[in-house]
Amino acid sequence: MASSGIGLDLERIIFIGRTFEEYRDIFNLSNEDILNNKILDCPAGACSFTSIANRLGGNVTAADIAYSYPVQQLKNKGLLDIEHGIENIGKVKQNYVWNYFKAVDELRSSRMRALTDCTDDMCVNSNRYLAATLPQLPFQDNQFDITLSAHFLFMYSDRLDLSFHQATIRELMRVTRKEIRVFPIVDLASERSTHLDSIINLIEGAGWYYEIQNTGYEFQRNVNQLLRIYNKDNSI
Repeated sequence: MASSGIGLDLERIIFIGRTFEEYRDIFNLSNEDILNNKILDCPAGACSFTSIANRLGGNVTAADIAYSYPVQQLKNKGLLDIEHGIENIGKVKQNYVWNYFKAVDELRSSRMRALTDCTDDMCVNSNRYLAATLPQLPFQDNQFDITLSAHFLFMYSDRLDLSFHQATIRELMRVTRKEIRVFPIVDLASERSTHLDSIINLIEGAGWYYEIQNTGYEFQRNVNQLLRIYNKDNSI
């Protein structure tokens, strides 16, 4: 993630997102979690969680590298990324579990819905979508009750080294009062991240607690667990 598009080619960003419904299942979120907490989604990409949760009465802020670009440019990029992603998935369908989505067309429709909800909301409520830099974020200490982080940490363990993971987790702890939920805990090969044990040591050393939870979501085969990091004094 970066704070601006300067020096960063939009082509290097993949602008694809999940729906509100997927987020509920990915992160084991209850209605009470969503409506009774101030939530940060980071990095949020083209996910519709911020749009729909706020529409339902929640208080959600999204942060991502992509938000430094104009909305229409992002939408156009997202449309291309969806088709490219669908094409690749179609070639390796055996690596996915076709229960949550019954067919490739259903997956495409879901990704399109997330992109549309996200970019439409960005046009109307741009203050909810902040360009940000990890491992630094432009937020106050304890500004959010819950932080959600999907398909970034651990997944790109081959590209983002341990020091980046450690600095990012520390920063998420700084801006979060109650808990952080990270999904998934595996890399792109669906193997347990090589950084996970060191991050667990960091969590415990910082006086926080953790648990690994099964989720109600599995699309990529064997990718169905999240890391919950929580402050026991302020936990939900």
